[in-house]
Amino acid sequence: MRIAIINGPNLNLVGRREPEIYGHESLDSYLERLVQAYAGVDFTLYQSNHEGDLIDELQRVGFDVDGIVLNAGAYTHTSIALADAIRAITAPVVEVHISDVLSREPYRRVSMIRDACVTMIAGYGLDSYRRAVDWLLAHPAKS
Repeated sequence: MRIAIINGPNLNLVGRREPEIYGHESLDSYLERLVQAYAGVDFTLYQSNHEGDLIDELQRVGFDVDGIVLNAGAYTHTSIALADAIRAITAPVVEVHISDVLSREPYRRVSMIRDACVTMIAGYGLDSYRRAVDWLLAHPAKS
C-alpha cells in the first residue's frame, strides 16, 4: 500500500505553534514514528506553506498512490482550487485536522475540500493521522 501524507501551511510549526491546541510534539517527530509503525506501507511525506505547491503535489502523487492523508491547514477553509485538484485525481483523500475544527471558530467549521474527500478525521491530536491511515487501510481503493 502506498500512502502520501500531505501537509499545508504552518504545520511545519506543530510542536511550537499554539501547543495548547496542537500539542508539544513536532509533526516531523510524530510522522517518523507513524512511518515506523506501518512497516508494510510505503509513505511519502510532503509539507508546503504554498497552495500551488500543494496542488502540484496532489497532481504528482494522486494517480500513483493508494490513498492520501491531507491536512490542508487553513487552505481547508478557503481553497476551491485544492478541492478541484482532489476531484481531478484518482487516489482517495482523507481530510485530516489535529484539532476539532467543528468546535473552534465559525470560519474553521467550513471546509471547501470536505465534499471532495472520502472522509474527514479531526480532533484526535496528532493521532488523527494514524486514524486516517487506518481508514485508508480498511477501505482500499477499487482499481
